[in-house]
Amino acid sequence: MTLKNGQQYLAIPGPSVMPEAVLRAMHRSAPNIYEGELVEVTESLIPDLRLVAGTKHHVAIYIANGHGAWEAALANVLNEGGTVLVAATGRFGHGWAEMARDLGIKTKVVDFGRKSPFDADRLEKVLREDTDHKIKAVLATHVDTSSGVLNDIPALRAAMNAAGHPALLMADCIASLGCDRFEMDAWGVDVMVAASQKGLMTPPGLGFVYFSDKAAEARKAMARVSRYWDWEPRANPDYLYQYFGGTAPTHHLYGLRVALDMLKEEGMENVWRRHDVLARAIWAACDTWGQDGPLTINVADPAHRSRAVTSLRIGLPYGPRLRAWTEQNAGVTLGIGLGMFEKDDPKGEGFFRIGHMGHVNPQMVMGALGAIDMAFKAEGIPHGTGALEAAAQVIATR
Repeated sequence: MTLKNGQQYLAIPGPSVMPEAVLRAMHRSAPNIYEGELVEVTESLIPDLRLVAGTKHHVAIYIANGHGAWEAALANVLNEGGTVLVAATGRFGHGWAEMARDLGIKTKVVDFGRKSPFDADRLEKVLREDTDHKIKAVLATHVDTSSGVLNDIPALRAAMNAAGHPALLMADCIASLGCDRFEMDAWGVDVMVAASQKGLMTPPGLGFVYFSDKAAEARKAMARVSRYWDWEPRANPDYLYQYFGGTAPTHHLYGLRVALDMLKEEGMENVWRRHDVLARAIWAACDTWGQDGPLTINVADPAHRSRAVTSLRIGLPYGPRLRAWTEQNAGVTLGIGLGMFEKDDPKGEGFFRIGHMGHVNPQMVMGALGAIDMAFKAEGIPHGTGALEAAAQVIATR
């Protein structure tokens, strides 16, 4: 017998829970892709995509996941043989660097580990040493989805300015956009990449590349950009198909329209505040469980934790047992430990992640925490008591 029958909860860090209103908007027949309503819907998305990112600059939409957005961003501003500086704080920082190397771009990776944010002073030193300005861009993940590390993008911009370095600042906001505070223009970001399946509450399949006028000038200096990845026609189209390099992702656009409406109605300050309260509730529960057991939050300092995803270490053999119990008995799917391997745990199975991004509220978070609490008890995993009360107190006194 199982008790999981009923509404399942995918508490992984993307794809996130999709609102029923988004799903209903997508449940329709295909529209005309040449004129009429779809043109108006698509054009209406651009100012609201800018609103979510805090920018007045350009945005290009790709039929792609976040990896596609990575490649598009690199392909528009970096020639083969160029150099980028990569500040890595988890698997996805290294992933963007790997993408650059595959394009023939030289990478200088500064690895800050998986438990703390990058050190802007250390990056400033690297930039000061680059007196010939061979480094053309600095790549940084705002939130690394694997480690849960939240990086200080304004501090990185300040370091670049202090070094007097002209490189482009490029930020990966795939996990953070619509969850953690991000302000592209105020923070001096030149290129930002995002995707639809996390804070934007839409199915996977849309990638976004935002770029400043400075980045647009860098694009003009490129020797060649492939027609598909070129952001120029996408950001300045004459016809609908140019937004997407071909046929429009019709149903995704209808879903995204509703998701952006929801974010606008709530207001971005409130969206960020909601994510902050719910994240702190989760951390309070996890801290309590860890008082008398092996559970630890990967990032020790709350100031350096994402409000979208929390990475946790519980060790072997507990990690697989806990995740299996919550899914099989309570209908709650937790995220695997991605890239969080250790010597005695080469697959990172002693880690798991809780996604708390996008369409989440207190009853969803408390339900997920309740399932984890039950798993501790059912599997005989050592843990402190009072975790649910601690989480409830955070929410009640927000």
